[in-house]
Amino acid sequence: MSGEEVAVEQPEAVAAPAVPAPGEPMDLMAALQLVLKKSLAHGGLSRGLHEGAKVIEKHAAQLCVLAEDCNQADYVKLVKALCADHNVNLMTVPSAKTLGEWAGLCKIDSEGNARKVVGCSCVVVRDYGEESEGLNVVQEHLKAN
Repeated sequence: MSGEEVAVEQPEAVAAPAVPAPGEPMDLMAALQLVLKKSLAHGGLSRGLHEGAKVIEKHAAQLCVLAEDCNQADYVKLVKALCADHNVNLMTVPSAKTLGEWAGLCKIDSEGNARKVVGCSCVVVRDYGEESEGLNVVQEHLKAN
């Protein structure tokens, strides 16, 4: 019977790899998610237009992330103009809800799923926290573009 239990446990362990294998390249969005999570854990993340604009104006911003589905044209223009004026790298993500989840604007239930996600159109990274593979992928993407 113990052989049956081991056979049942192995597929569960292999079923949900959250991070790609060490030999595989990391996807840009997965890398950005990792960078935002580490930055949030180290207290280096500013969420929203007001906080983000203050950080950019102080020349403390490393990276700005903007949601593509933001329906306020003035909001988008302001963020892009601030980033251009202060030489801050700008990246976009498809959804404000996704960006809000990555920035920690949600509740995590007992199973690890995000609940009550609040959309966020702008996130500014002040401090990346620790060096990671995700940070390397994001920096290479920024240098290429």
